[in-house]
Amino acid sequence: MAHDKGLDNVAVHWPRTNRFYDPVAPAEFVDFGAVADAPDIAAPTGALALHIAKTGTVRATAYTELVDLLLGLEGVLYATDAAAEDEDPVIDPDGCAWIAGGLERFVEGHQPYGDLVTFDTVSGVMRAAVGAGRLPEQQLRWLEQRLDSLRDEAGNPPHWTFARTELAILAGFYRRCADRGYAIFADY
Repeated sequence: MAHDKGLDNVAVHWPRTNRFYDPVAPAEFVDFGAVADAPDIAAPTGALALHIAKTGTVRATAYTELVDLLLGLEGVLYATDAAAEDEDPVIDPDGCAWIAGGLERFVEGHQPYGDLVTFDTVSGVMRAAVGAGRLPEQQLRWLEQRLDSLRDEAGNPPHWTFARTELAILAGFYRRCADRGYAIFADY
């Protein structure tokens, strides 16, 4: 799914007021800023935390492919299911909890692989999770198809890398929205 502009996930009050969603005041996320000042924090983690603290928003473009892979759907952070139903592209608080839960489980499952999250480590975490689940053979086939679909024509994996702590902050953003009853407006 290609979108020309970047994608922002903006925390908004739920439900909407009249025809519009009111953004949540960044003050509701100000504590995320402390992460940016922590010693030995990965630069991308600090940058994400600081951006959330200042804006109540995640620049989600970089995370869309990973989140779709982890959650098994397309366009999760674009809220395409809602948009397809002629509704606003919004992720409700329950959807935020679902995204946060998936990311939290991944961050926890990635611990043995260290702090650098790559396509290969994601594949390892997901294979382990699927292999321990119900219908592992079917799910492993599905997973391998998903992983293959992310490779380019030459068979090379995507070049993304993340800090595990960065994904923990990302999960924290969606968890905060879920816990406080906020929604996410997908602005692109």
